[in-house]
Amino acid sequence: MKIGKLPSILPYKSAALHLSNSATSSPAHKMHFDKRFILLQVLLPLLLLLLTTLFHGVTAAPQHRKLLNNASYCESWKFSVETNDAGNWSAVPRPCVQYVVNYMTGGRYLSDSKVVAADSLAFAKTVDIAADGMDAWVFDIDETLLSNLAFFLSQINGSGGFHIGKATVEAWKKMGEAPALPASLKLYKEVNELGFKIFLLTGRGEAYRNATVKNLLDVGYSNWERLILRGPSDQGTLAIDYKSKKRHELEDEGYRIQGSSGDQWSDLLGYAIARRSFKLPNPMYHAA
Repeated sequence: MKIGKLPSILPYKSAALHLSNSATSSPAHKMHFDKRFILLQVLLPLLLLLLTTLFHGVTAAPQHRKLLNNASYCESWKFSVETNDAGNWSAVPRPCVQYVVNYMTGGRYLSDSKVVAADSLAFAKTVDIAADGMDAWVFDIDETLLSNLAFFLSQINGSGGFHIGKATVEAWKKMGEAPALPASLKLYKEVNELGFKIFLLTGRGEAYRNATVKNLLDVGYSNWERLILRGPSDQGTLAIDYKSKKRHELEDEGYRIQGSSGDQWSDLLGYAIARRSFKLPNPMYHAA
C-alpha cells in the first residue's frame, strides 16, 4: 500500500548541514558529528519500517473485523430464520449469500437434516399404531423429500444473489430431476415400515403431478397413500392456509396426524397441526 509523504520529523539532511557548518575542525567534534549522522542513517529506515507496519495493521484490522462480523451476523440471521423469529423474510441478505452456499454444500446441511430425521424417527417409534390404519404422517416435498439445491446454485447471478424467475422454476420442476434428500428418504421408508399412512402435501400445482410422481419414484419414494397438490381453487392461497385446510380435510376423514415434516414453518403451523412437527433446515427461501 502506498504511503504518503511523511512529515519532516527527522530532517537528517538539514541537521547534517547545520552540524557541518557549526562544527570545529577538531577531531573530537568531527567524531561526534559522524556518530550522530551514522545513527540517523541507521535509525531512520527502521522508523519508516515500523510506521509502515503500523499503518498496514491499522487499515487491515477493520477489514478483518468486517469479515468476522459478517460470518457472525449470517449465523445469527440463519438462527432467526430457522426458529421463525424472522417471520416473513423475502430474500437472503446479500452479505450472507456465500454463507448460505457454504452451509448447503459443506456438509452441515446434510448433518442437520440427519439430526432432524433421527428426532422424527425417535418420536415415530413411540406412537402406538392402531389397527384401523388411520395413523398418518404428512410430508412436504420440496426441500423435504426432494432437494432443489442444484437448481438454486445455478441461479446465483453475477452480483452474488439468487435470481429466480417463475418460468425457470416451472421448467426445473417439469424436468423431474431433483434428487432425494438422503436423511428424508431413510426416514420415509422407516415411517412406512412402522405402519403410518403417508400423505404428501405440496405447494406444487396439479400441472406438475406427472413429473412429481415420476421424480419421487425414480429416487426411491413409493407406497404413499395420497399426493395432494394445489388445485385451481387453491391458487393464490397462502401456503399456511392451504396446508392447514388440507390437513383438516384429512382429520375429517378420520385420520390422526401423528407427525409432519417440512422445511417451511408454513408446512407445519396453522390449524389441524400434527401431534409432533419436525422442521428441516432451509435458509435459501421462505414460503408463507
